Amino acid sequence: MKRARKVKILATLGPASSEEHQIQKLWESGADAFRINMSHCSHDLMRTLVGRIRAVEARVGRPIAILGDLQGPKLRVGTFANKGEDLKPGQFFTLDDNPAPGDATRVHLPHPEILSSVEPGHRLLIDDGKMQLVCEETDGKALTCRVVSGTRISDKKGVSLPDTTLPVGALTEKDYKDLDAILASDFDWVALSFIQRPEDLAEVRKIARGRVGLMSKIEKPQAVQRLAEIIELSDALMVARGDLGVEMPLEAVPGIQKQITRAARRAGKPVVVATQMLESMITAPVPTRAEVSDVATAVFEGADAVMLSAESAAGQYPFDAVATMNRIAEKVERDPTYQGIIAAQRSEPEKTGADAISMASRQIAETLNLSAIVTYTASGTTGLRASRERPKTPIITLSPVVSTARRLTLAWGCHCVVTEDAADLDDMVDRACRIAFDEGFGKPGDRIIITAGVPLRTPGSTNMLRIAYIGGDGLGGI
Repeated sequence: MKRARKVKILATLGPASSEEHQIQKLWESGADAFRINMSHCSHDLMRTLVGRIRAVEARVGRPIAILGDLQGPKLRVGTFANKGEDLKPGQFFTLDDNPAPGDATRVHLPHPEILSSVEPGHRLLIDDGKMQLVCEETDGKALTCRVVSGTRISDKKGVSLPDTTLPVGALTEKDYKDLDAILASDFDWVALSFIQRPEDLAEVRKIARGRVGLMSKIEKPQAVQRLAEIIELSDALMVARGDLGVEMPLEAVPGIQKQITRAARRAGKPVVVATQMLESMITAPVPTRAEVSDVATAVFEGADAVMLSAESAAGQYPFDAVATMNRIAEKVERDPTYQGIIAAQRSEPEKTGADAISMASRQIAETLNLSAIVTYTASGTTGLRASRERPKTPIITLSPVVSTARRLTLAWGCHCVVTEDAADLDDMVDRACRIAFDEGFGKPGDRIIITAGVPLRTPGSTNMLRIAYIGGDGLGGI
């Protein structure tokens, strides 16, 4: 099955969508890849879900990407003697290292790294920003804060620190265990939560050693400030708008979304727009008009993928949510303004042979109205460079490496096919033409353009393009 759109759909699995037949129905409704949220998943369940996804993959005959999303550090206040307290704006309230139950004047903060890092003037957001505190004084063991807004604080509520960079990595002890389990299983991507700085990625990259792609979730102001460095060390990005909207002004999030999306596109790295895209479909069979516009904006922006969270994981209408997102994306990509918007955002190619070939193949394919751009790739680089160009022409990505084909299913426009490696140039042309024909991208007499690296099987050596006709037998001719 080929999709009638180029943006991809990433669906989160959960209680509403964990059975094998449900996963297949999500795929049939339009999901291209699946997310497993390690915040709510044991290792046994994780392995079961991976097995079910791979069973669906074998049945439908298409590569499917699996993303493991690490929880990241969860910063929370301690407990109160009365379960919670009502505070008033303007009053002082202390967060300290005393484990005794809290009262109306103080509460335990079991995170010494926060106590030692927060400075006067820094904000502390409690319970997703429902209460805002500002630090007035600190001695490394207690933060004396002034209540700015909000009236209620209670047990174990989360703490966000939009102004503070913590001197700890992005991985907790749980994350390390989850990462080991992910690397031992059949995953393609791992998402890293609450990234603050590029050093957080370098550590994970050493552990992963290329076994999975690294996706950085941009959800903290510190990550936005160091975006270029984080992109350089990442294989993909996620615009995690939920936490970003807690730590930054809500009105700033749409602009940041565009900034991240365009920066990732310039770098040729996949970017996923996530959180609350069709939120009302958790409990309703149809979305709001605002949500439809939100999805459409991400598609017009050229995002590689759009993601469903609770809508597909725990909602009442998981399949409808995926199908709705699929219809929105298809409609947007058929809109007469779509190609002009996508082309206007296109970046200049980098000064490499791969980028020059990718740009030339797009221009030739669009000028000659070719049926497909076919890329051969072992590492995935050629497919990503073709995707970066955002061509009108369909992209068929052929790879002898199953993990590469799976990983590229998150990249814009890539129709991924696992195939044996070509024996020589003639075999490469014949194979490309036959697959374009078999997959429904061309008919006898149509032309395709093929990009590859010569000599064959040399990673990162994209240096050749060739135009070929699809023959009457599906094989190629010059």
